[in-house]
Amino acid sequence: MELCFVYITASSLVEADKIGSMLVENRLAACVNIFEKMTSIYRWEGKVHKEPETVIIAKTRTDLINDLVARVKSLHSYKVPCIVSLPVTGGNPDFLSWIENETNP
Repeated sequence: MELCFVYITASSLVEADKIGSMLVENRLAACVNIFEKMTSIYRWEGKVHKEPETVIIAKTRTDLINDLVARVKSLHSYKVPCIVSLPVTGGNPDFLSWIENETNP
């Protein structure tokens, strides 16, 4: 089973908590980490913006990515939310097994 971490940005801690809780409750992620008060500098619609954001890192299985993306987009306030997956290529086997177990229905 292939695992990944999914990096997501949210507009606020409230939004991140809502998204993170839904992911874990619905077994789309075994765990999420939420990092508040990150600053993003980005170009959007021809202008450079500098805004506070909250980061979510979800630990999940690669085969759940499409469902996870759809669920996050349905709750997210952004028109084009950042949702990207990064492969997990190794680590503590016990922890990796835990991710697999917690994301199975």
